[in-house]
Amino acid sequence: MEALRQDDPRRFGPYTVLARLRGTASSVQYLARDTAAEDAVVITAARPELAALPAFRRRFQAEARTADRLTGGWVQPQLGGPDDAPDEELLWTAGPYVPALTLSEAIDATGPLPERAVRILGAGLAETLSRVHATGAVLQGLAPRTVLLAEDGPRLTAFGPLGAAAAAEARPGGQLSVRLGYLTPEQVEGEEPGPASDLFVLGLLLAYAATGTTPLADGPAAEGAERIARTAPELGAVPEELRDLIARCLEKDPADRPSAGTVAAELALEGAAGLAKGGWLPERLAAAVAEQGARARETVTAGAPVNAVAGAPADAVVPVPAPAPVPAPDTQTAQLGDIGRHVPRTDRPTTQLSVPPELTGRPAAPAPALPAGPTPALPGGVPAVPPPMVPVAPRPLPIPTNRAAAPSPAVDRRGLLIGLAAGAAGLVVGGGGVLALGGGGGDTDDPKPAPSHSGPTVAGLPPQPRWVYTHPVAEPAPLTAAVWNERLLVLTGKNGATAVDLSTGRRVWQNTDAADGEPALPAGQDLCFVAAPSGFLWLSPKDGKTVHRADHADLSAETPKLSAPEFVGSSGPVIWFTGSEKATVKAPPPKKGKKRGKDKQVVRAYLFAYDIVRREQLWRTPVPAGRGPATPVHRLIAVRQNDLVVRQSPATLAPGDVRAAKGKAVFRSFDRKTGKALWSKQFGTVAPDAAAMGDDRGLLYAAVGDDLQAFETPAGKPKWTLNGSGGTPYGTPVATGTVLHTTNRNQEVGAVERETGRLRWRRSTEAAIGTTAPAVTLSTTGRTLLAADGSQVTAFAAEDGRRLWKFQDIGAQDSKGPTVTAPYRVLAAGRTAVVQRDRIFYAFPVA
Repeated sequence: MEALRQDDPRRFGPYTVLARLRGTASSVQYLARDTAAEDAVVITAARPELAALPAFRRRFQAEARTADRLTGGWVQPQLGGPDDAPDEELLWTAGPYVPALTLSEAIDATGPLPERAVRILGAGLAETLSRVHATGAVLQGLAPRTVLLAEDGPRLTAFGPLGAAAAAEARPGGQLSVRLGYLTPEQVEGEEPGPASDLFVLGLLLAYAATGTTPLADGPAAEGAERIARTAPELGAVPEELRDLIARCLEKDPADRPSAGTVAAELALEGAAGLAKGGWLPERLAAAVAEQGARARETVTAGAPVNAVAGAPADAVVPVPAPAPVPAPDTQTAQLGDIGRHVPRTDRPTTQLSVPPELTGRPAAPAPALPAGPTPALPGGVPAVPPPMVPVAPRPLPIPTNRAAAPSPAVDRRGLLIGLAAGAAGLVVGGGGVLALGGGGGDTDDPKPAPSHSGPTVAGLPPQPRWVYTHPVAEPAPLTAAVWNERLLVLTGKNGATAVDLSTGRRVWQNTDAADGEPALPAGQDLCFVAAPSGFLWLSPKDGKTVHRADHADLSAETPKLSAPEFVGSSGPVIWFTGSEKATVKAPPPKKGKKRGKDKQVVRAYLFAYDIVRREQLWRTPVPAGRGPATPVHRLIAVRQNDLVVRQSPATLAPGDVRAAKGKAVFRSFDRKTGKALWSKQFGTVAPDAAAMGDDRGLLYAAVGDDLQAFETPAGKPKWTLNGSGGTPYGTPVATGTVLHTTNRNQEVGAVERETGRLRWRRSTEAAIGTTAPAVTLSTTGRTLLAADGSQVTAFAAEDGRRLWKFQDIGAQDSKGPTVTAPYRVLAAGRTAVVQRDRIFYAFPVA
């Protein structure tokens, strides 16, 4: 134990802090006393500089909930936390105190454990892993510093990658840089960590316990990653009785590894607790554990902080010797895991981009300097507190910006740059994800990619943005964004239209006439077209001034009372929109002796084709009216050489049309030249709100249950079916060449042959499972596929699905406002992908 330091808290809820037990990268453990029951308690308190980060708080609390669910066996129950004292700003959990040493402390003190102790250690950990894996989850909390050796058996203290962090550092801009322990072969190859990944790490941990060294992982990170992926482990020093089992845990193929239950049974058929009866630790370690327990009991009984001066106030500070010299940085490879409830399939290491300098808030306060002096030790030479870790994290990439807008306010503690990744380098923990800064090669912990506009220089690292534009905070966030002739990014919102130069990211003009407008379109090379509630507008691309205007009443001579139109879609200079007007239907002449009936007011709806270059209506054709007086909303499904296919939004279907459809979607085709209705069809059991799109070859692709089906139109004959997984329907696909790029609610994207439905590849974005499928966008060249959802943007090579990079940002928000939840959007413009999150836009170079 160690005396409290000047900045250590003295109370956590109902608990009085008495001494420090040990520190980890993300937290400090204290010995405390329950003032009511006078029991010894261990408080695990997040380091203040990390607890200030909202994403860290969410992750810390999530791992505490996991621990609470696993209570029992070798997992201590949770006694309390900040929820018990909601007014506290501190982040902590409480549990019963058990005298114990960490595995790393024990190995440092006495060397490798005897074979029987390794068996008990492995059996206890495997029993816990078996419980975790039974829920379909992955633990990812195993590390020499997260395993305690207590008198009666092992204890597990970390229940996720954050708790197992080997080093952590709060960095300027609200970032958290974290380094973890072991990497697995599947992660080196880009696969996702699954239950078998925990078994590989268990194998490394048991080899470490048996030999004092970690096979494959010791040494430089880059070499360790290569050994883990390619080299057979050297287990000659492992006791022969354990060698085969540990070797099976360390198989490269996850499918060849044993289950946690198998490991537990092979190590201790009677169970870890049964095998540990009568003692299991070497004499020196058992003595150290007993001595620690005795000192803890004395401290709790005294009720005063360790080494407190007699007569001094309870919060008096006693000088504490400094830790031993800082050791060389840990060179073990990094491990990470999925933080959500689902473990998606992945393919190669990915990473994220640092927070742009102009978006960052105040830098986190640095950790206080430690007083000088030797580190206290327990009997037997075991250090009472592990040496402090050296946070190893890459520096943020500089992002050039050109912004004419007012600077964004400092981002508050509710926002954080986050992402998912793998690699042998620093990790960043965000709200809902863990990610690595660094490439799959892992040859550096401080990557400094050279500026490039051709792509990332480190595997998974997003390319440096050409510019970042932030929409002024004084104005509402843009509602739509569109690229005009590869020259302008035109944003529309409540205040009008704003143009941003695509080459520089500078705001060049604003037009208030276009408030609440639809996405801008090019009206030839000289004008920018915006359909606004006030009418159709043609704007000058140079200064944004309104050059032409057409009120709704002027759009069609046959419908002078046309309501505000609903935009359907466009192709070249032609746009399609629906509109409606109220008409009076006169009552028929009464029969002799009868009174004349009342005239009726009805809504008549039409689909219009309009040329925005010639500024004239091409045709108008009737369509079913919407629900009530509203104009029916249609979605453009396909534009082909001779016809277009539309589907009415289910929310605007009249009750009669809903009944007639019998729960299926109705697709309608119209001649492109005349507007003549060609056919009205239902395809299979495609639901009214199911994702659907058609191509120029006469095929319609639609989500049917959990599957994706292709239909021939207009015959309706099914052509092929791509099976999906339960409860994860497909989203709207994108066709290019001979390939259909798919997306589903399982956060997967893929490539399918359009003619046959044969799956070429499928990859996960690694995002947490949500309620919608990612929106997929192809770069102009068709070489890069970008998937955007509510949490990130992931780029893949369209040809083979290689993961290229992943990006997430902190968003912009009011300092006291809610967390930014706006989804990401992607626009393709030449060799640029414009990524939008709320009011911030990034221009990334893409292939």
